[in-house]
Amino acid sequence: MSGFDPRSSRCGPLGKALNVTCPDDSRAISIHSPLRSLTRSVQEDVFFSVDVTCSGIPTIQWNFMSGAVSRTIGTWQPGVYTNITLDYSSRVQPYHNGSMGLSDLRLQDDGYYVVTVSETAGSSKDAGFVLKVNEVLYEDLQYLSVSALALACLAALLMLLMWLLDKAYRRIVAWRRRRQMPENNATELQPL
Repeated sequence: MSGFDPRSSRCGPLGKALNVTCPDDSRAISIHSPLRSLTRSVQEDVFFSVDVTCSGIPTIQWNFMSGAVSRTIGTWQPGVYTNITLDYSSRVQPYHNGSMGLSDLRLQDDGYYVVTVSETAGSSKDAGFVLKVNEVLYEDLQYLSVSALALACLAALLMLLMWLLDKAYRRIVAWRRRRQMPENNATELQPL
């Protein structure tokens, strides 16, 4: 896995690895993210890093969108509640600062991720991430190894068949030679 590893964070999941700052004198929501376009391979993990600034306690909601589907991943308020949908419950790790970790990526995870930060006053702000999930070539390697094994077995079978045919050919040739030889049962000996 490349990039930030949430497990190496000092505070761990739902800890304050990056602080959520919500000063009371500020009325604006700010979402900062160092990287908005991510590329990972199947079965890797990805960390959507954000740093949220708002007034009050933010409500953080993550959604997934692709050409075929749009669905909610989860909603949480830091220190209050966490609600992750059943589809993602075993793979999503929410963080207090609004960041989200998604583990064991699948090809279907390829798409657009939107984090929406809302505050109690009613204002909200969105930020989007593009995730490209590459297919690992294990399937191709597996196909290649199975094909090579099948070809090796076929070659061994052909070699065995050629050896058996050669044995049969030699026996037939020897049998024909014996058949063509004249039989002399009586041998005459001449005195010297």
